[in-house]
Amino acid sequence: MSAQSLDALFRPNSVAVIGASADPGHVGAVIMKNLLGGKFLGPVMPVNPDLEAIAGVLCYKSVDTLPITPDLGVIATAPESVPEYLRDLGRRGAGAAVVLPPGYAKLPRADKLALQARMLEAAAPSGIRILGPSGLGLVVPGLGLNCSLVSSEARPGRIAFVSQSASLFTAVIDWARTKGIGFSHILSLGDRVDLKYADILDYMASDPGTRSILLYVEAITDARSFMSASRAAA
Repeated sequence: MSAQSLDALFRPNSVAVIGASADPGHVGAVIMKNLLGGKFLGPVMPVNPDLEAIAGVLCYKSVDTLPITPDLGVIATAPESVPEYLRDLGRRGAGAAVVLPPGYAKLPRADKLALQARMLEAAAPSGIRILGPSGLGLVVPGLGLNCSLVSSEARPGRIAFVSQSASLFTAVIDWARTKGIGFSHILSLGDRVDLKYADILDYMASDPGTRSILLYVEAITDARSFMSASRAAA
């Protein structure tokens, strides 16, 4: 995998939020609040066929009606709809998607595995990369980009933090802020249907803004590629 193929995820110029919502308790509302509350300079385009606007930002009925092609899509719709939205984003030319579908965590294991297979099938024709599903998303402090479920005030810095634990994701951000520690990237991998540790290590090792990589790992399913990427990064 070319590291440049992940620029759409880590250095997007525009973001679409599929399933954006005005309901404060909805994942799509939290994502919109965090994106609009940061210092991200690119367009943030909510997609919801039932709303005219969210927080003063014009809504679009579908991915096809977006005025420009987003680099990154955040999918916050029901789990069963995710594969179709991945197809829509891929056909439109988006390079990456952060998948945070409400209710996914409560699905039976068999249903999760079936959905993951459908997601990979949907993404294959376009090559769109997937962060998740589940997890807490992504923060790039230097860009003011917060595509996560955490109201982050993370400082920019040169540490990349990659966590498999949602609770540690939040705890480290809060702790680091009090200590004046900054990050180049903070991401929660979720169920790693596509992007895995090796992919992230390869990218961060070549990123001039990242000096060190901090991992919280609970399980490794791709040991050979993980060790290869770790040696290369070191």
